[in-house]
Amino acid sequence: MSNELIFGFHSVEAILNTEPERFIEIYALKGRDDKRLMPVLENAAQFGVSIQYMHRKTLDEKSKGEQHQGIIAKVKAGKKYSEKDLDVILADKAAKNEDAFFLILDGVTDPHNLGACLRNADAAGVDAIIVPKDNSARLNGVARKVACGAAETIPLIQVTNLARTLREIKDQGVWVVGTAGETDTHVFDAKLTGAVAIVMGAEGTGMRRLTREHCDSLVKIPMVGTVSSLNVSVATGICLFEVLRQRGL
Repeated sequence: MSNELIFGFHSVEAILNTEPERFIEIYALKGRDDKRLMPVLENAAQFGVSIQYMHRKTLDEKSKGEQHQGIIAKVKAGKKYSEKDLDVILADKAAKNEDAFFLILDGVTDPHNLGACLRNADAAGVDAIIVPKDNSARLNGVARKVACGAAETIPLIQVTNLARTLREIKDQGVWVVGTAGETDTHVFDAKLTGAVAIVMGAEGTGMRRLTREHCDSLVKIPMVGTVSSLNVSVATGICLFEVLRQRGL
């Protein structure tokens, strides 16, 4: 199993609280002993995690310039989710007589945007995020830090063929709603109750043709200013919370 580096308090604490056995070692900023860092290190020490203290320059090099907040950890790679896990989630929702709620990211390649979408998804109660294996951002240290712990709570399911996955979830009663600027239907006017999957395309290019063709309906966010589009994570948040609003939560 491969290892990965995570950085920032939220990322480290999230795994420490859920899967401490994944930790290999922690790198902490030398000379920092404030109330934010020390409890995390003390908690890690209780699990026998090795802690090394390093100068800021060394930590900066390890995080490749990303904000690490004075703490980086080497951990064993987390679980990889696949189509089989999606089937389990759908079966579980059906058994509980609950409506499934998915976010699908088609061509989102920036790990910062992936992390922000994970955070939005967790806050909105999404059951899983579905992404194609190719041409998608990976769940790396950057995405985990931006996600603020949500990467450990929201399954990120990689699928080989997104169009096929859309057909399969539609067959199981999930209404697939894509976002596209050319439609006349505003997201606030669309019916988003019941089992639903919101599809967000890449910034600029939007959804791929096959993905669009497999959507049951298309919606857009009304824009009244001078900008023509929103950051994909911002648009995702708006759409997800409209689903939540329509569910009466």
